[in-house]
Amino acid sequence: MFMAENKEEAQSKEQKQEKPEGQGKEGGHGKQKREINANVSSIVRVAGKDVNGSLNMQRALSKVKGIGMNMSRALSLVIEEKLAIPRSTEIGTLSEKQMEDVEAIIKEPASAGIPDFMLNRNKDMETGKTMHVVSNDLMFSTRQDIARDVTLKDWRGHRHQYGQKVRGQRTRSTGRTGVTVGVTKKAIAAAAKPATAGAPGADKKK
Repeated sequence: MFMAENKEEAQSKEQKQEKPEGQGKEGGHGKQKREINANVSSIVRVAGKDVNGSLNMQRALSKVKGIGMNMSRALSLVIEEKLAIPRSTEIGTLSEKQMEDVEAIIKEPASAGIPDFMLNRNKDMETGKTMHVVSNDLMFSTRQDIARDVTLKDWRGHRHQYGQKVRGQRTRSTGRTGVTVGVTKKAIAAAAKPATAGAPGADKKK
């Protein structure tokens, strides 16, 4: 009996010792995951736009206004070549110095080797330079262009002023800004039916 009790006590002690070891291993993995997640910023400011830090470089750049899929791919390739930052890198893991270098390439992509045909502002009206504008600068320049056209009273300015389509699209079915003609005709026809029914010449025609 005494030996059996000792064996049971020894087994129970071994089980108790094994449990903390297992918990320690799981806890260790959890700490590693927490450390990895702690190094990734949840929100990153890129060219005036808040971007999810878990996105890779190419997808994160495409979230910025003025950078499409082709441009984001080209920029990510240039960043990988110039700054040695792989395209698969999560943007939230970059340091402040790396983010400054990335934004410098976004502001002046032509100097980094991006061809002119990919830039969104060719031969600027004021400076005469070919550049690429993004975020708030893009919205401001667009508003300035529309205001200039309206002031000059050219065809584009006229269409902008009256809210019509600017690029030669058809306006028969879409793009109507005033009272729609089809609905007006139906309303007039519906109002004219009872008037013709009670007219004195209606019985003679029958």
